[in-house]
Amino acid sequence: MPRPNPKFSSGRERPTPLWLWCAAIVCTIITLAVIIAGIVTFIGYLVIHPRVPYVSVIDGHLDPLRIDYAGILQIQATILIRAQNGNKKAHASFSHSNYTLSLNGEDIARLVAPPFEVSKNSSVDFNYLVQSSPIPLNPEQAQNVDTALKRDYFTLDLKGSARVRWRVGRLGSVRFLCHLDCHLHFHPSNGTYIPSRCTSNAK
Repeated sequence: MPRPNPKFSSGRERPTPLWLWCAAIVCTIITLAVIIAGIVTFIGYLVIHPRVPYVSVIDGHLDPLRIDYAGILQIQATILIRAQNGNKKAHASFSHSNYTLSLNGEDIARLVAPPFEVSKNSSVDFNYLVQSSPIPLNPEQAQNVDTALKRDYFTLDLKGSARVRWRVGRLGSVRFLCHLDCHLHFHPSNGTYIPSRCTSNAK
């Protein structure tokens, strides 16, 4: 009968190095810390329920347009922009507020505001009085203005942004840009602003 092959052993099994045990413990601690931090952040978000601050155009007025026989147009308007902070537990800081008002791609005026704070669950309004320099119009542009006057529907474009910083409880500080890109519509016959959605997008 064939004999079973004997099992050979090279000696005692080598113990796991101490540094490997230490590395495993450190990795476990880091993993637990990340999980706990994620749970705390999620619970904090649910408790605080932060709302992103924003800016929006809420009203305006267009003074009678002045255009002479040479096709020189002058515009005067009032634009009311509101910075809104809907958070009940956080102030918001706005800076670099810079918007450009234009007509058919031609810049009319810049609307600029200094840095300012918006308190918890509050808002700040800026009433911009826009008075353009004389705007020379080519025949096509003059025709467009004449058509707008006859239709009693005049449009200005508003583009720009503001930097916003706010603190979400103990979760940290958040920074982003509030972008505005809107068409503002007016009835030139009486200057009234036609309400439309003009609210910033955060980026």
